[in-house]
Order: sequence, then structure tokens, then C-alpha cells
Amino acid sequence: MVDFNVNGKSAVITGGTRGLGLYCAEALVVNGASIVIITSRKAKAGEEARQYLLKKAEEANNSKCQVISIPADLSNDQDCLRFFEDSNKFLKGKLDILIANAGATWGAPLEQHQPEHLRKVLNLNVVALYHTIKLFVPLLEKATNLQDPSRILLMSSIISVTTSDHVGVYGYLASKAAVTHLGRNLAVQFGSRNINVNSIAPGFFPSKMANGLIEAAGSLMTDTNPRHRLGEKEDLQNLVLFLCSKQSNYLNGVFIPIDGGAHLNQPAAHF
Repeated sequence: MVDFNVNGKSAVITGGTRGLGLYCAEALVVNGASIVIITSRKAKAGEEARQYLLKKAEEANNSKCQVISIPADLSNDQDCLRFFEDSNKFLKGKLDILIANAGATWGAPLEQHQPEHLRKVLNLNVVALYHTIKLFVPLLEKATNLQDPSRILLMSSIISVTTSDHVGVYGYLASKAAVTHLGRNLAVQFGSRNINVNSIAPGFFPSKMANGLIEAAGSLMTDTNPRHRLGEKEDLQNLVLFLCSKQSNYLNGVFIPIDGGAHLNQPAAHF
């Protein structure tokens, strides 16, 4: 029997107060993490997520796990720096896992989709992600060992490799393609520094960000999915846990679709 765990590891998860980010945080706190730091712009949402995660940790007999919520707008350079500095007070110079998940989207037809909408999405999804990684890399380097390197997980999207955008999320699809390619390059750069960088590409999971598109698509997403369903929390959690555990120490630079194979069976786009 193989025991996948993150016993004693520290983690930072951006956008970790809801949706996919919260799923990731839960996977770590219930599987042995010692410190999990989450962030979002809203302090109330952060505290609610923190209480939820503490309860999950206790139920999993990991009551010693520290869960810290630090509100921050990562698209603001000074706020991103403050988030790093506040996090480091708990991390004390070492970090095992960074999950760069914070993101935003905007959807509108071309005629109503203004350049400022793209700038806002790209600034958070790409620039802030890069800035966050840049700040935390020195801490990731200090936590590493050859048998179990530090991890950076980038939350990309299956939309980065498909061409069936019916609602005009131009900034989002461009940003996630950028994240995917950035991940490949960082994997090469950081491999010698004993940091593995991998990208996860979720399909559609029910979440605040995705629910509008899921509703607009009706049954199309499940009808064309080889598994005939949307993603579930456990699907993502199992993958995240594996990628953060010592058993995946030789996986570096991978891009993993987690969509039931839907990207292989895309219907023709009609505009």
C-alpha cells in the first residue's frame, strides 16, 4: 500500500478561500501538512475558509496544523510583497509547496470586450502569479532535499489548449496559455535548484468562477465529456496530493489535464 501524504510540509495557496484553491488547501490539511497559508482579497472570506480548514484538519487528526489566512490583492505589487512578508513570519524562511491558484475571468462578446478587461485578467492571472513565484522561490530553495524537492503547482486550465470559447473569455484563455508555457520554462530553470514545477489544467468544476459558463452551456459539457460528468472535488484533491508527495519527486514540467478527456472531444465552435 502506498501512503501519499504531505506530513510536516508547509504550503502557500493563493486564492485558497474558495473553489479549486480551497479544494487544494483541504487536501493538504487533511493529509498531514503542518502549515497552510491561504489568501484572498476579502478578510471575511479568508476567515470563513480558515475555520472550515481547521475543522477538516481536526477531523483528520491533524489538529496541530496551522491554518493562516492573510488578505491581499496580489495584483497590487505592494500588497503582493506584504503577503510574502507576512507569510514568511510563519514560514521562517522555508516553504515546501506553493500553489499559484489565484485568478479572475471576464466574458463578453468582442464588441463589448474592452482592453481594460484583458489587462485586469492578465495582471492577476499572469503578472501577479509571476511576482508571487519570484518572491517565494528563495524560501522554496531552502526547504528542499534531493529525495523530495519543493513544489510549485500552477493552476492553468484546459481552456489553454482548446479552441471552443463561445462566450468571449479572451483574457482568461490567453492568460492560462501563458501560465502553461511559463510552467514549462520554470521547470527547466528551477529543476537544478531542486524545485519541481508542474501545471494542472482543470476542465469544468462547479465553482463561483465557472458556474455562469456551466449554466450557459446547459448539458453540452456533460454530453460531450467522455466521462459524462463535471469535475468533482476529490478528482482535483487526489492529483494535488500526489504532485505534492514524495512519490512524485521525478515529475517536473508536466501539464496534466483533469477533465475526463473532454479536451479530446470538443464540439465544433459556432459563432
